[in-house]
Amino acid sequence: MLTVIPASRATSPTEWPTISPPAATLRAHVAGESSVLPAARVAGVISPRGVLGLAAGAGLTAMVSGCGPSIGERRADGTSGDEASEPGYVVPAVERPVERYGRSEGQEGQWYLPALGGRLPVVALVHGGYWKPGYDRHLEDDVAAVLATSGFAVWNIEYAPSSAPWPKTFRDVAAAVDHLPCSTHSDRLDLDRVAVAGHSAGGHLALWVASRGSLPDGSVGAGPRVRPRVAVAQAPIADLVTGAHEDLGGGAVQALMDGEPDDLPDRYAVSSPQALLPVGGVRITLVHGDADDVVPLSQSTRYAEAARALGVDVRLEVLRGVGHFEHLDPATEAVSAMVTALQAL
Repeated sequence: MLTVIPASRATSPTEWPTISPPAATLRAHVAGESSVLPAARVAGVISPRGVLGLAAGAGLTAMVSGCGPSIGERRADGTSGDEASEPGYVVPAVERPVERYGRSEGQEGQWYLPALGGRLPVVALVHGGYWKPGYDRHLEDDVAAVLATSGFAVWNIEYAPSSAPWPKTFRDVAAAVDHLPCSTHSDRLDLDRVAVAGHSAGGHLALWVASRGSLPDGSVGAGPRVRPRVAVAQAPIADLVTGAHEDLGGGAVQALMDGEPDDLPDRYAVSSPQALLPVGGVRITLVHGDADDVVPLSQSTRYAEAARALGVDVRLEVLRGVGHFEHLDPATEAVSAMVTALQAL
């Protein structure tokens, strides 16, 4: 299904930010590694269903562990603040503990958890930045906060950049998702309702996670412990072979893969989402702007066409007048489309 959605705003920059994403609605509330987001009001993004099912609360102490002994601890310490004066839905407090999913450097993620509530559907959120060093999970801070206030437990993951040898990036992302059942917060998670979502390079990795069931035995990421039911890819690099040939990101694909597709066909075959089609059992939505000059819309349209030719029902939403960075701003149609797609959980 192809849906074209007009955009009312397209105000983001045309180049990747060097440190942080464009300023967005919740930036003031998400500063700091371990804190509790105060109660606030955000207009036009939060679903009443998600907010009405949650309540404001205080912080917690997070004992961070893997599936074995404890490997670290950080405290989410703080209290709820005064509500802002803007109109909109009431946003409850959100706890933000950091947890490790492995012992290697950088193998950690940050939870965005409604302070009170029962078991919640889970979104594993994967940041972009063309897999390059210097970009991290904080690109997704604002989006993660909005998703949490919409009723999701959000696992905003970190992973090794392309400066690490292949397949470290893929191994980290697979390990982060497979960590969910043994998370310290697993008692808050509905593991029958897991989604994966990501933007740009994170969109590529989200589609790859959704495709892990198609990987041949022995491949990195094969035999997933956690299988998502929903995948949302925002402006993804869905075909690494074409991305390399088109020199997307100034050689970013080749840096991730440590070489060209003609020289490493087997490696690309288990790393490129389009090569792993068909994908079964996952509801896939692609959200892409037709004014994106960082990752071309053709990356999504070709993936959708290839999937449909194989009998896979992929939803493609094309946003008119939207570029690349609106996907990081909760006030835009791009994020609204993402949240709507995740409601399929």
